[in-house]
Amino acid sequence: MELYGLVRYAVQIEGLSRREAARRFGLDPRTLRRIGLPKAGVAVRQVHGEEADLALCAKEHGVANVRFEVAKAKEFPGSRYDLVTFFDCLHDMGDPAGAATHVRQALKPDDSWMIVEPLAQDHLEDNLNPVGRLYYTASTMVCVPTSLSQEVGAALGVQAGEAKLREVISKGGFTHINAPRKRRST
Repeated sequence: MELYGLVRYAVQIEGLSRREAARRFGLDPRTLRRIGLPKAGVAVRQVHGEEADLALCAKEHGVANVRFEVAKAKEFPGSRYDLVTFFDCLHDMGDPAGAATHVRQALKPDDSWMIVEPLAQDHLEDNLNPVGRLYYTASTMVCVPTSLSQEVGAALGVQAGEAKLREVISKGGFTHINAPRKRRST
């Protein structure tokens, strides 16, 4: 690995300050400022309250620049993020359009929101396969009641489909939505 990569790893993953990284690799700290080394941090926010377990796991693996916090998707603090990620959760939210609006406001201009949701088609008959049947069962028992118990209660469910997700994301102010090519979830 080249020196830049080693220094970047030390700062972004190990959590060293630029000064500490410069000292480790025998560099002048001003050099790191000139080459534009980003100082990254990661904040993980969730509503489930498992942050203590995640923080311990991160510490055990030597990851020092991660904070774990509990916050609602429409209320998380901070701004000017380079990237915000949602994994398998947008369909569970009571107000996914409100969350989308907050994410748009929290991002730097032209930066990204990565959303990973269960693969579903837009029409019921296109989801009637073994995986779709499992998802509809889980959605009925977990996803929809979770959403209905929250403010707004949009109840997208796990089988929201691309068209519904695009609608929600667009309501948040996003104009460029890049979805992967559809694949059948069987």
